Amino acid sequence: MKSGFIAESRLVIVPATADRWNDLELLFGKYGASARCWCMFWRLPFKEFNAIKGEGTRAALKALTSKDVAPGLLAYLNGEPVGWCSLGPREDFRGLERSRTLKRVDDQPVWSIVCFFIKRGYRRKGLMAALLKGAVAYAAKHGAKIVEGYPVDLQSHLLAGRKLTGFSGFMGIASVYRAAGFKKVADASETQLVMRYSISQT
Repeated sequence: MKSGFIAESRLVIVPATADRWNDLELLFGKYGASARCWCMFWRLPFKEFNAIKGEGTRAALKALTSKDVAPGLLAYLNGEPVGWCSLGPREDFRGLERSRTLKRVDDQPVWSIVCFFIKRGYRRKGLMAALLKGAVAYAAKHGAKIVEGYPVDLQSHLLAGRKLTGFSGFMGIASVYRAAGFKKVADASETQLVMRYSISQT
């Protein structure tokens, strides 16, 4: 895979519906994207997540693909699944709702974007930005007025000049959110922000 950004015209971003389960499973691989998570960490209370992690979380995500609202979006390049973004109404993420760090900013109804997964070899090529744009459009289609994300801020004094390691940027990168028009509404920590996009901007 050559370096540089992938042209959006070459990408197809679609909801992760039941008929695309095999593609999602292929993208995540045997480890379920990360440590058998299957992108269920924020959807379940911590104890429940730990109790079923592995085959249980895989089955839970597969079941969600059969719902009317998909649990996320898949990005395809030349027919190959290369990226994933998890989103939905915040109340669907029970682990997020219980988080002390990522507690609600106010009582406004929001859609939350909680995870990105990009296939190795396709990272740092603009896929996160494309998926973020697709997430806003999908949320708007389903009636969302505010879309919220929780990216790591590489411009913070603790992370300035450092590179991401492992899955440390799985909730997104603040600079990508800023470029997409998201605005900071709160500091979740010294390195993580709460950012929002108002659908009225589109």
